[in-house]
Amino acid sequence: MGILEKISEIEKEIARTQKNKATEYHLGLLKAKLAKYRAQLLEPSKSSAAKGEGFDVMKSGDARVALIGFPSVGKSTFLSLMTSTASEAASYEFTTLTCIPGVIEYKGANIQLLDLPGIIEGAAQGKGRGRQVIAVARTADVVIMMLDATKGEVQRALLEKELESVGIRLNKNKPNIYFKPKKGGGISFNSTVTLTQCSEKLVQLILHEYKIFNAEVLFREDCSPDEFIDVIVGNRVYMPCLYVYNKIDQISMEEVDRLARRPHSVVISCGMKLNLDYLLEKLWEYLALTCIYTKKRGQRPDFTDAIILRKGASVEHVCHRIHRSLASQFKYALVWGTSTKYSPQRVGLTHMMEHEDVIQIVKK
Repeated sequence: MGILEKISEIEKEIARTQKNKATEYHLGLLKAKLAKYRAQLLEPSKSSAAKGEGFDVMKSGDARVALIGFPSVGKSTFLSLMTSTASEAASYEFTTLTCIPGVIEYKGANIQLLDLPGIIEGAAQGKGRGRQVIAVARTADVVIMMLDATKGEVQRALLEKELESVGIRLNKNKPNIYFKPKKGGGISFNSTVTLTQCSEKLVQLILHEYKIFNAEVLFREDCSPDEFIDVIVGNRVYMPCLYVYNKIDQISMEEVDRLARRPHSVVISCGMKLNLDYLLEKLWEYLALTCIYTKKRGQRPDFTDAIILRKGASVEHVCHRIHRSLASQFKYALVWGTSTKYSPQRVGLTHMMEHEDVIQIVKK
């Protein structure tokens, strides 16, 4: 029996198993087996390495956004509208067959937007060019999931399932579980909260499924068996996702209003160029970028060329971005902006910068 057949069998058994206290452990074991087979499926086989072409694109700009969706939802039109790149658009399916990069210039930042080929159901198993598409999506900072507003919720559920099965977790935080394999001493299990979904026995069964017999496990929050399996596997990617509903000009106002109120959702129309500016605002918020401006002594700040950093960046990060040796020669910095109590404030390397702060660095 091949891996695909084994996965299919386990999925059917999970669907058949009625959840109660008696079958909880059985379900946990099935989920552990399922995760193991899916991981094997994603490992590239040695024979297929030479065949076919991958389409990973070199990372450039300040952030990377992956544009995924089913064929003919308007991804190529969106790319052409947002960037200066022309991606072939047509009313038939699978117009885009490879990964097409473009750059969105917004608030002084260069955001790399990747138009990936349309995903079809079963992409995680390698149908279409699903596996390559999903591999590129894993390298992004934010995923934009393009959906057809006329197709209801079917597309969203299918895409979420495909991404979930290859270890991409959308709009979720990493489970707060400490896990460390050891060389001996058996399994040490503790929790700082009351557990309602996992028990010590289930944790041990799941670990044994992965041939782990010595480990330290500490639950700091009430997590499910699935989340514990994610921690053991360790290659899960947690990333923000924006659900973008295109073609809103073809549905009723009530439906547009309902979709717009859903969490992490934006409604647009590429055909009529509706709401694209709001989408850019939301994208900026999800990327969590900050612009920092520099200033030379006795001169006005340079507002033409911003340094783009992640939210939570310190003065030290700014130094490294300007020049790698600057932090070692650093004496102090003067900062103007919302991160200071007064302007200018004299600060050290650990001072946290905020959006549109101005910095002047003084060397020893």
